[in-house]
Amino acid sequence: MNQPEPQGIQFSTLMSDIDKGLIKIPQFQRDFIWTKEKSAKLIDSILKGYPIGTFILWKTKEALRTIKNLGKINLPATPHGEFIQYVLDGQQRLTTLYCCIKGLVIQRNGVSDDFSELYVDLLAEEDEDILIIDISEKEPSNIIKLCDLMNKGIKYFANNYEKHYEKIDRYKTRLQSYSFSIVLIRDAPIDVATEIFTRINVTGQPLSVFEIMVAKTFDPKKKFDLAEKFDELIERLEIVDYETISNATILQTVSVLLVKECSKKHILKLDKDKFINIWEKAIDAIEQSVEYFRNYYRIPVSKLLPYNAMLIPFSYFFFKHKNRPIGRKQKYLEDFFWRTSLTSRYSSSLESRVAQDIKRIDKILSDKLPKYDYSVDISPEFIETNGWFSASAAYIKAILCLLAHHEPKSFVDNSIVRLSNDWLKQANSKNYHHFFPKSYLKTNGEDYRYINHIANITLVDDFLNKNVIRAKSPAQYMKSFKDKNPDLAESMQSHLIDIDSFGIWENDYDTFFRKRINAFSKELKKRIIIQSIDRKSSIRE
Repeated sequence: MNQPEPQGIQFSTLMSDIDKGLIKIPQFQRDFIWTKEKSAKLIDSILKGYPIGTFILWKTKEALRTIKNLGKINLPATPHGEFIQYVLDGQQRLTTLYCCIKGLVIQRNGVSDDFSELYVDLLAEEDEDILIIDISEKEPSNIIKLCDLMNKGIKYFANNYEKHYEKIDRYKTRLQSYSFSIVLIRDAPIDVATEIFTRINVTGQPLSVFEIMVAKTFDPKKKFDLAEKFDELIERLEIVDYETISNATILQTVSVLLVKECSKKHILKLDKDKFINIWEKAIDAIEQSVEYFRNYYRIPVSKLLPYNAMLIPFSYFFFKHKNRPIGRKQKYLEDFFWRTSLTSRYSSSLESRVAQDIKRIDKILSDKLPKYDYSVDISPEFIETNGWFSASAAYIKAILCLLAHHEPKSFVDNSIVRLSNDWLKQANSKNYHHFFPKSYLKTNGEDYRYINHIANITLVDDFLNKNVIRAKSPAQYMKSFKDKNPDLAESMQSHLIDIDSFGIWENDYDTFFRKRINAFSKELKKRIIIQSIDRKSSIRE
């Protein structure tokens, strides 16, 4: 990369280069937010010859997603083969200049701002405001619109402003010849250019990797717009209740498919053409993974996934393996899913751990059981110790996935419980029910860490009227359901609860707590391939 070059550029050249498509504002810049009042101050400073700060431009032939129009003016495309100068610092000032000189009408938040309504006060002294907005006390013959001053010709001035002709000519010349300070950065890669932008933009939000990649991968010839492609994917995932998958996870998935790594550094270095070319196959692998989660693991909504990032290794598997796994591959993949979830593996060092796990997926693809350098504990003791109920904890989500796999039935009529991403965001969700009501257990002096435990949580739909249950004992409220639902025993089995042996009719929470944890441990044992590194599970009676 060449060293940044301080340069000067005249006002007229700057505006002309925008009109020619040689200067562009990348799409990752924020929207134009300056008011007419603030814009008037900027132009007034230029008319008086004051400095207004430096523009930083990045000169490159790399095509980014850019702002396409201002007001009703469509900004032209850059001529083929020409360098583009992207504005890294000075977007608001540059947009102000363009809007004011062109007299554009900008729509923002349902309100129109007419930038043609900026006026030069032809009677103002140099120490007064030359550019004004309020003309209520001005004679029309003593003011001229800024856009008219810059765009009209001699004949217009002579016919309408004969006595002010010399001042109009002086102001127009000042603007056209004003020299802006710029720093030109040549031939920098996009990650360097966006790092410069991020450091300059200290008062704003730092750019996300997704925003940078939206700009980098934009290709009008191939009709590829990453932002639009991602929105289309989320619309499809919303149909199957998996719309909470993040754009970061999608980028990490594509990166893993291309280079088996998913750090920010690796994503930003991805080849644009390779990214575009693999996109459809990547999305197909992601959608296959979603269907596998929904149908084989029976995880009905994305909010139950222990991690968004679970999609990454599974999408890699389905990218390499076009069909659903059977036999050993199926068992090894299931072991991987539960092992990763129950150990909260992706809670830290995500990128490096995903890279390690891709090697394990390669083993599974070769029909080999991966080796793990970390253990999983599915013992009742571990579940008891780590079972504090938090809707956002990966370990708890894993147990909830275990419950969801059994397709829990309604206490009321044995119908399937329908879960919702909207409801599963917090611990007081309509889908979460403390089987032994919190108020009942508190009244009986139970320790709160045992009350608010995953062993006491069932997945229900909002039809279950919790207001009726309130602080009633399980024996009392379950009797009312038993009278209505002849299949109640079957319903409860779907919640991993045996209605007759779990101490429910005796209101025995200790028995219920112990037996339900044992039930969780037994179910997990079916899903984990115990290796020498793991603690053997023993069921407490």
